[in-house]
Order: sequence, then structure tokens, then C-alpha cells
Amino acid sequence: MDKRDYYETLGVGRDASQDEIKKAFRQLARKYHPDLNKGSKEAEARFKEVNEAYQVLGDPQKRTEYDQAGHAAFSPEDFAGYTPPRYDDLFRDFGLGDIFNVFSGRTGRPRSRAGADLRYDIAISLMDAFSGIKTTVDVPHDYECTTCHGTGGQPGFMRDCPTCHGTGEVRQVQQSGQQQVVMIRPCPDCGGRGTIIGKPCETCGGRGTIRKTRHIEVSIPSGVGDGQFLRIAGEGEPGMDTGPPGDLYVVVHVHPHPSFERHGADLHSTAEVGLRTALLGGEITVATLTGTARLTIPAGTQSHTLFRLRGQGMPHIGSKSRGDLLVKVVVTIPKHLTEKQREMVREAFPSLA
Repeated sequence: MDKRDYYETLGVGRDASQDEIKKAFRQLARKYHPDLNKGSKEAEARFKEVNEAYQVLGDPQKRTEYDQAGHAAFSPEDFAGYTPPRYDDLFRDFGLGDIFNVFSGRTGRPRSRAGADLRYDIAISLMDAFSGIKTTVDVPHDYECTTCHGTGGQPGFMRDCPTCHGTGEVRQVQQSGQQQVVMIRPCPDCGGRGTIIGKPCETCGGRGTIRKTRHIEVSIPSGVGDGQFLRIAGEGEPGMDTGPPGDLYVVVHVHPHPSFERHGADLHSTAEVGLRTALLGGEITVATLTGTARLTIPAGTQSHTLFRLRGQGMPHIGSKSRGDLLVKVVVTIPKHLTEKQREMVREAFPSLA
């Protein structure tokens, strides 16, 4: 449930410089990048985690927000639509591009593209949040068409794009003084794929994907809070051209409880106490999430006094400890007294206004 600390993910200290953060990311990218670990789901998930950490810590403003509020500073939407950069493009940004590609005069067709992340909202009760539950969510997915394998074209009817000649790129040479500047951009006719569809796939109608609903089991841990989310790696939209799938973010919404108000791991409730008990002291029974508990009321207790029952609140995620239950005592005053009772009150409390 809990996301790893971004500094821990990159293996740097909180006082690391931006250069040290960049160096750590570069080393991990060399190890886990999907282009270097074909077919390894573990490497794909690890690189995505590393890349997310770098997107935050590598940006001074985002890093400041993270240092102040942790993961709460960001929402699942901040990382939606994740697409891992190509290995060559990534290291070209660091000034370490593939020297052979630079001087070969070609870069080849665009490589695989990761699938988009998905969000699923689920509502649970406070009791479910207390105990933790396992449930199944039905998430619509766009699966790669098994007939055309995601190309959108009927098998045998795909051909190289005549505009880019199958490279997926077009180049435009511009003269700047004594130098020539080569502008490279994705081919506008094939969208950078390098191929065009001669005949649409009959199974998917040329979309390359088929819509299906997937049943995914989700384990919601005890102590989960309203608005927290679970990241389920690899359960987002499928990638394109053998790219890795995105992730599924399950956002939890906890319904309000009629008797308990939640504040973090603590619970708040209200209990009525009769005038006699408030004056003379005694014990009352109060409701808890797991049953009831006895609460001692000292003599002379004032209305709206708070009493703390330790360990009767919500569980802390990943821990056996629990928060507390804070009970606000409300003293009830009788509305109707007999004349004899009125006289007894006057005699017992002659100095009261």
C-alpha cells in the first residue's frame, strides 16, 4: 500500500545535490530500462518506479513540495499517461546518446510505447477500512487485437509508408549561414509508425485494440484512509508495439460512519451521561468499532469533557498499533422536575445561580 520513499528509490540522501540525483537515476536507468530488459515485467515496474521518483526529485519545485508533504503532495493524475523514454533518447538528454545512431544518419522506426495508467474509484465502509478487505473490481481494458497484433491492419495488408520509406521520420534540412540544420520529426502520414494500413483489420475495425472487462482482485489493507490509493503494477492499458502496460490506481473512498468521526487513526464519538452520574461519578458503557467498553466518569464531570480510550481507534497501516477513541461526554439535564425535586435541588445547591 505505502509507496517507497523517493530518496530511497533512487538510493540517495535527502541532502543530495541535483547532480547526485541525476547520476543515481542514470545508473538505475542503465540497469532497469525496458529496452535493455526485454520481456522482464520486474524490470519494467522497477524502472517506472525509478522514473517517477526522478520526475519529482529532479524538479526543484516538485522536490520542495515532496519534502514538505511527502507523497500526499501528488495525486494519481500527476503520473497518468506514463510513457517511458527510449533508452537512446533518455541518454541523449544526458549528453550520452548512441554515437552510432548519431553518425549513421538514421534513427529507425519509433519503438514500443507504454500503456496509459487507469484510475478506479471504490467506496468502502469504515468497518471495511478498519478490518481490511479483499474485493474484485471490474475494469474495462483495451486489449491488443490478437488478429492484427495491434497494428490495426489486416494481416498481409501492411506496407511501408511511402512518405518516410518505413523509417517513421521525416527530415527537413535548413540552411543557417554556413551550416546546415537537420530537423527530424515523426512522419505526419503514418504517425511515426513507419507503416500504413492497406486494409483495416476485420476483428478490431482498424483500432488495433478490443475492449474487454477484466476482473482484478484488490487487497485493501486495514487502516486505509479516505482518498488514499493502491498502485497495481501492470494492470493499466496495454502498451503499443510490445510496450509495457500502464498501472491501475485504485482510489479508496471511506463512507462516513453514523457514530464515529475519523481524524487520522483516532476516532471521535459522543456519549450522554445523566446528571446524577456527572455529579457523583460512576461508569457508563460506550460503543466502539469492535463492541463496547466501560468508561469511568469522575464525580463533578462537566458537559463536553473529552475522555480518551487508548487503542480503540483505527489501525495504523502496516502496524499492529491502533489510534485512540475520544469520547465527548454530554451531560443530560432533566426537562421536567416535580416540586419536591425542585426543592431538593435548592436545598442541595443553595449557592448555585
